[in-house]
Amino acid sequence: MMKWIFGLLLLVNMVFFALMQWGSALTVDANNPPTQPALNADKIKIVSMVAAASAVSSVPATSASAVAVTSPVVVIPASSVPAIPAIPAKLSCMEWGEFSGSDIQRADKALVAIKLGDKSKQRSVEYTSGYWVYIPPLKTLAQVKKKVAQLKKLEVEDYFVMQEAGPWKSSISLGMFKTEDAAKKYLAKLRERGVKSAKVGERASKLKYTVFSLNRLDSAAASQVAGLRKDFPDSEIKQVPCN
Repeated sequence: MMKWIFGLLLLVNMVFFALMQWGSALTVDANNPPTQPALNADKIKIVSMVAAASAVSSVPATSASAVAVTSPVVVIPASSVPAIPAIPAKLSCMEWGEFSGSDIQRADKALVAIKLGDKSKQRSVEYTSGYWVYIPPLKTLAQVKKKVAQLKKLEVEDYFVMQEAGPWKSSISLGMFKTEDAAKKYLAKLRERGVKSAKVGERASKLKYTVFSLNRLDSAAASQVAGLRKDFPDSEIKQVPCN
């Protein structure tokens, strides 16, 4: 009898011990996992973006997709962005001259062909003395008409018959020039055409010439103007300040 009582007590103790050891595990709700222990705030370290990026690059391909590294996006308002100033095109201002007689019309037509519009204007310059190429005074009106006919036949169109009373009456002016060298060059051209009686002389009178003022030309137009000089070898193109 005592053996049965002792065995029963031993069994009760074993059941009680088992309940103490595993009873809490059996009573925990499967839907509520055990609470994680609190993190130690004093052991948390801030990892820089560079270190985080390096850490992500070292993660294997199979698990790297689960890691996301975000960086801040800075949006700058358009109104706060300074405007880039436009670089102005280089413009040229120049003068082309000096012209007299039929060369004025020729030069003007050449500039019209370039289509400069109001960028091209004419102005006059005046000298009190200079040189001229001329045919000495002829004795009769018939001789004057004959000489004019010869000039036309030689295709010399720039001439003027002096009709004022004085020592130069009935002489024929073939061109007025500022310098003696320019007058001699023109005389040489007339000689090549067959004009034999023309001479160069100093002329003490007011001489008027035409100069073309070309304002604010772009590089293309300036190059075209410079190319015209080959047809007017005695002319000069010079740069001037823009107004």
